[in-house]
Amino acid sequence: MVNKKKVTLRMIADSLGLTVHTVSKALRGRPGMSEQTRTEVYKKAEQLGYRTKEQEHGLAVEQIPIYSSKPRRFAFIVPASGLLYLHSQLIQGVEERLSEFGHKLELLDAPRDGITEKDFINWQEDVGVLYSAGLFLPPMLDARTEDMLCDLDLPKILLNYPPHVARVDSVVWDASTAVHQSVRYLLSKGHRHILYIGNIELHRGFRLRWQAFQQALNAAGLSVDTLQHLTQSGLTHEQYSEQLLEIMVQGHPTALLVGLEQDLAWVYHTCRSQKISIPEDCSLIGLEHVPHSFFADLTRPTLLVKETGIRGADRMLWRISNPNLPFEHIRLQGGFHDGSTVSAVNPH
Repeated sequence: MVNKKKVTLRMIADSLGLTVHTVSKALRGRPGMSEQTRTEVYKKAEQLGYRTKEQEHGLAVEQIPIYSSKPRRFAFIVPASGLLYLHSQLIQGVEERLSEFGHKLELLDAPRDGITEKDFINWQEDVGVLYSAGLFLPPMLDARTEDMLCDLDLPKILLNYPPHVARVDSVVWDASTAVHQSVRYLLSKGHRHILYIGNIELHRGFRLRWQAFQQALNAAGLSVDTLQHLTQSGLTHEQYSEQLLEIMVQGHPTALLVGLEQDLAWVYHTCRSQKISIPEDCSLIGLEHVPHSFFADLTRPTLLVKETGIRGADRMLWRISNPNLPFEHIRLQGGFHDGSTVSAVNPH
């Protein structure tokens, strides 16, 4: 990384082919440019290690040390099973942010699901987890494992929605708001028969997405019957396709809202095999962390996964500096990409 003391607005502007004035406005949050340009400026400034005076003051206000005389080692607990892209983005965000302050991140494989308390003690001794300065706990951890990790006497940041009464700080991309954004967008296009697709039981985040879907439709005066949506897990590809087609034939949805990224490929193949065209025959929104290979211009809310890792690292350093302050729960809300997989309902 370039030494942050030597980075100037001119360097950022020249690297992007922009004016210094434009770069300055972007970093100060001023209007007058596209979101794409603003994002490019943010990313380049972050890459070069540049901070505005306002950012420096913000770190000071939150009591986050800008320079560290004592490098620390933090641990990221990697679930045995999960979403590769999601976790890699979280890790990248945490790692990049910690490195700015001279700290290191170590990846530790989570203990097996359903582990006993005795085996958990052996695991933490084997991997040396108690020698870490703090732990980052991502989604997809086994519930019992997560509980035992949260009970350890270490600073912890949960990169997920927090359980009830959990004594832990949390940072998460706001999937609940993303569902509300998606439903509101579909309603604005005239859709009233929206099919939700995605497991609603396996993890907290999954349940909260489903609850948000129900709340969003109820607020519009529309009822929600769980049996009319594809919310099961553990189905084979054939069973999945059969149930999806059955629900679509019975309910005649005009739009699909795919709440989990792993389901989008199955939805694509099912629609393709039945010659259901997106968006001509049925509109589609997916809660994807990146553009999907099958839908290059997928209509979707923006889920700030890497940004959650960055913010989580900030919260970790804040917690270490403020051990006695109340726990905080932070949700990062993204924008919405108006892609090409949603069309307005034909009034006829």
